[in-house]
Amino acid sequence: QVHLVESGGGLVQPGGSQRLSCAGSGFTSDYYVIGWFRQAPGKEREGVSCISSSDGSTYYASSVKGRFTISRDNARNTVYLQMNSLKPEDTADYYCAVRWGLRVLCTPNEYPYWGQGTQVTVSS
Repeated sequence: QVHLVESGGGLVQPGGSQRLSCAGSGFTSDYYVIGWFRQAPGKEREGVSCISSSDGSTYYASSVKGRFTISRDNARNTVYLQMNSLKPEDTADYYCAVRWGLRVLCTPNEYPYWGQGTQVTVSS
């Protein structure tokens, strides 16, 4: 059974940094893409960043490019999202999700397995 657990959320001041972790288990393929998504109150869930297990190909939403960095530890089936220069508009529930395959698609409806999410609040 696929299981994803996010950690690392919390309250951070504008301009600060935070690192999220997504630990996966029960994976049935060595080729997968893990993505980070977020959903702010009243808004649709959106793709933030995604990474391939095979070659490390990545995708970043334009709103986070240059500020967020996604990385992976394949041995632990774990993906990290380093978030720097955080802004109040980054406030949201952050979820990680996994899909099998090689294509680095970063739209929510492409992902069948999801974690429970972790809340990130950027506020002074």
